[in-house]
Amino acid sequence: MIRFYKHRYMYFAISLCLILFGLVAAFVNGIQLDIQFKGGTILKYTYSAAINADQAEKIVEQAVGRTTNCQLQSNMAKDEHMLIVSLASNEALTSQEQEKVTSALTQANPDAQLALSESLTVEPFVGKHFFTNGMIAITLSFLLILIYVGWRFRNIGGFSAGTMAIIALFHDVFIVTAVFIIFKIPINDSFIAAILTIIGFSINDTIVIYDRIRENERLLRNKVSAEELVDLSINQSIMRSINTNIAVFVSITVIYIFAQIYDIGSIRAFALPMMFGTISGCYSTICIAGPLWTMWQNYKHKAQSTIKPVKA
Repeated sequence: MIRFYKHRYMYFAISLCLILFGLVAAFVNGIQLDIQFKGGTILKYTYSAAINADQAEKIVEQAVGRTTNCQLQSNMAKDEHMLIVSLASNEALTSQEQEKVTSALTQANPDAQLALSESLTVEPFVGKHFFTNGMIAITLSFLLILIYVGWRFRNIGGFSAGTMAIIALFHDVFIVTAVFIIFKIPINDSFIAAILTIIGFSINDTIVIYDRIRENERLLRNKVSAEELVDLSINQSIMRSINTNIAVFVSITVIYIFAQIYDIGSIRAFALPMMFGTISGCYSTICIAGPLWTMWQNYKHKAQSTIKPVKA
């Protein structure tokens, strides 16, 4: 039987190193908000010949001096190909700057038959509103999970179990955020979708382990310590967690490869963080949530045993 509680500090050290690495990456690369959350201009071009999205980004940045994100989209049914140029900024592009972008892209891709089909402007206050709503959605998900786990597992500590699960979820959220920062993926609606999806997968695994802890506690009563109870429960559930996450990881990897082949940036921006988030969710469930719950139970029992009865 694997002694997860015994090696808890090694697991905590690994998580701490990952967090520090993410903080350093945030300091070096900065956190880039996409147009949905910051405001700016979106230009949509139709084209017929092949275009390189990375090359298009460099061309636009040289033309107007603004950070750019270019994505390619294809509609197989209509045989339509589209280049989407997003320029996140507190100020929208002027008509002259839009002409510069179109001219630069047309000169660099003379055979693509580029044509501006649509120009959209996102005001900064609208982007801030979207970002705020996304953060509210994530916060509400944490709160509802805490309430549900606290009620569902009230026999094994209730809200203490929920709190440890939330800490593990914060670990997963940070890992997903670090992936966006390290790979310089702009924070957009894909970020909110990836965070909420990972929260769902991770808490599902944690609930399975908590359920096993509750059942083993009912069967064994006071025959084993909290450490042995958690180690036994995790070992009984570990293959289920690993197999489930492997299946999810393989599926997301196939999606990422598809997006990479066809250069679909929106799908790639969701799939890559999800791949890392799936690994993190499996790790935090097994190595973080269970040992943290055990440490809290030991602390609570120690505190109760040190309280001396008051003599009348």
